[in-house]
Amino acid sequence: MARLRVVSVWERLVVPAFVYFFAQLYPFRWINRPGTRTAAAAGGCVLLRTEAAVRAGVPDSIRQAVIDDVALARAVQRSGGRIWLGLAERVDSVRPYPALADLWRMVSRSAYAQLRHQPLLLAGTVAGLTLVYLVPPAAFFAGLAGGRSAVAAAGGLAWLLMSGTYLPMLRYYRQPAALAPLLPFTALLYLLMTVDSAVQHYRGRGAAWKGRTYARPSDA
Repeated sequence: MARLRVVSVWERLVVPAFVYFFAQLYPFRWINRPGTRTAAAAGGCVLLRTEAAVRAGVPDSIRQAVIDDVALARAVQRSGGRIWLGLAERVDSVRPYPALADLWRMVSRSAYAQLRHQPLLLAGTVAGLTLVYLVPPAAFFAGLAGGRSAVAAAGGLAWLLMSGTYLPMLRYYRQPAALAPLLPFTALLYLLMTVDSAVQHYRGRGAAWKGRTYARPSDA
């Protein structure tokens, strides 16, 4: 996975979390394990042997895929190939996402597709993001306001642990540790982006990316 650009304020706030959440959906060690059924890749930098591409039927096998990098990895794996995914140290992306709207489009264009357009998976994702990332700070502040020290302590501890898990990704992107406590706010943005992705899907707009519009799966 190429190191994405982190220059603007919104890039610094959202991009490291994008990779953080991606690694939760597709754990790198799990993907790299021989015999695993989980496949993923990062489109910013893909090295593929010619014989592996031929065996996997590329590009025809991924022609209609919105998340084409993950689809590519799946096609290679299903055809008997091996895949490896990791964080790059000498591959940097120069594609800018200076505004929140740019990052919003990047995430929302494929978020619901990653959930296989399943309402139950969407509901589970929203519930999971809320429970893991939004409830702890809410409990912390509610406990302080209501004088309930146990609630505040539990919320604060969960918030601290959450922030600690985010620190390695911030270090990888050479960002200050002070951004770690802002992870709940970033998670809220991702929650809204995911819901927006589903809304656009059910409005029949499919997914739009780099000037191309992809049909809904039922229409393909």
